[in-house]
Amino acid sequence: MTLALFESNRLPLSAAERWSIKAGDCVESMRGIAAESIDLIVTDPAYSSLDKHRATGTTTRLAKAWFQTVPNEYFRDFFREAYRVLKPNSHCYVMCDAETMFEIKPMGQEAGFKFWKPIVWDKMKMGMGYHYRARCEFVLFFEKGKRRLNSLGIKDVLEIEEEADDILKIPRVAGGQFDDDWRKRREQSGEPYPTEKPVGLSQVLIQQSSELDEIVMDPFSGSASVGHAALSLARRFVGYDLSASAVELGRARLESVQ
Repeated sequence: MTLALFESNRLPLSAAERWSIKAGDCVESMRGIAAESIDLIVTDPAYSSLDKHRATGTTTRLAKAWFQTVPNEYFRDFFREAYRVLKPNSHCYVMCDAETMFEIKPMGQEAGFKFWKPIVWDKMKMGMGYHYRARCEFVLFFEKGKRRLNSLGIKDVLEIEEEADDILKIPRVAGGQFDDDWRKRREQSGEPYPTEKPVGLSQVLIQQSSELDEIVMDPFSGSASVGHAALSLARRFVGYDLSASAVELGRARLESVQ
């Protein structure tokens, strides 16, 4: 057996591991793990429409220090690998903005996913933009095979704090909120991690689409907020990120959570 074959068939976690975050490209990293070995994907990619705002705004200025955006065409390979590594009858959630949503949704369908709908995350504060400034982002809800959501009592209106059609009402993270050790590491890095999503946002998705001890993957793990949510719900977690600094901070965060 060649090393390449061995690598492409290895499991994402050993039986004793609760989590793992490794440095690496999203697609190449997924190519290295066994098919049908992941129970759920929840991810927030560095989509290319962020580049439009790099000239202005704090979030996108800080983003330069942490990650490079990926072109929309990259998601064609992402969805192929996501579909391959996910187990039959599973879900995939991809966070993005309105512009990216229209570009990448067909790519997910081409890979074999069924697209159900975009869920809206209401950040409860105005963000970037000039015409009707953005207060929300989207979570694209894809399905491989057929898996029922864990709570059939939740309709397409997700209620967090307030009722709203298809909206998750969760305050966005401002400056990061976690234990002292992890905050110190963030401060020592020079700049806080940009575009961080609140743990509560991922918790809703993970609770709906996985069971205890199942493996949640975020191949664009960034600050590891998805991993934090997964461990807090007694799931296991696998993450990848190109940024060595993000990997270091993510590992420190999950060590503290665990």
